[in-house]
Amino acid sequence: MSANEEIGLAVVGLGYWGPNLLRAAWDLEDVRIRAVCDRDDRALAKHARRYPDVRATRDVEDVLTAGDVDAVLLATPVSTHYDLSLRLLDAGKHVLVEKPLAHSVEACDKLIAEAEARGLVLMPGHTFLYSPPVTAIKRMLEAYELGRIYFGTSSRANLGIHQSDVSVIRDLGPHDFSILLHWLGQPTFVRAIARDSVVPGMLDVAFVDVGYADGCIVKVELSWLAPTKLRRTVLVGSEKMILYDD
Repeated sequence: MSANEEIGLAVVGLGYWGPNLLRAAWDLEDVRIRAVCDRDDRALAKHARRYPDVRATRDVEDVLTAGDVDAVLLATPVSTHYDLSLRLLDAGKHVLVEKPLAHSVEACDKLIAEAEARGLVLMPGHTFLYSPPVTAIKRMLEAYELGRIYFGTSSRANLGIHQSDVSVIRDLGPHDFSILLHWLGQPTFVRAIARDSVVPGMLDVAFVDVGYADGCIVKVELSWLAPTKLRRTVLVGSEKMILYDD
């Protein structure tokens, strides 16, 4: 596939986030949506009305074997990410997976190795890394405008849906952890305390400390149990402070 060719795309998973990916991809130049896939007939029917020229299927095998599908946007439950991503890579498809990439570090490593061995693109859906505020703060940090970063705080909380197959750390945390990695680099330690308040065994509130070699510490609050929606990050430096309120 050359740089000038049209990219054939499929969206697998039309639940909560898949329709947003489909809508965004539809407006991209040099991209053609070839197929959508979901086990829910009602979701397929809804999108068939909106996108009548796009093939709709309940069977992911139809996507795996489709010769006109080069890449797949995967927005299925987290418990399915590893198996589906591996099958898609084995079929020669590039894959963008909604966060988190997989259920464990080991599973992520295996997917990365498979993609590298096949020369394919495998990418998690860390969309905030491309948002104007995050990229602007990255430039400020690279220019040392804030000076040495002493500490930071980050809160991502709301009265949200309790996921059935993933904790609040893996549901909300990838946003903040990917942003911090982008801004501050690899941490030297991570420690967390969390609890299950509503559903036994399912962590719904967590406080995570992320530490760095230069002494900087960032405390991350993650919660599905909050009276208001909060998306707020603060970095305190020796020269300036900055507030990112999303």
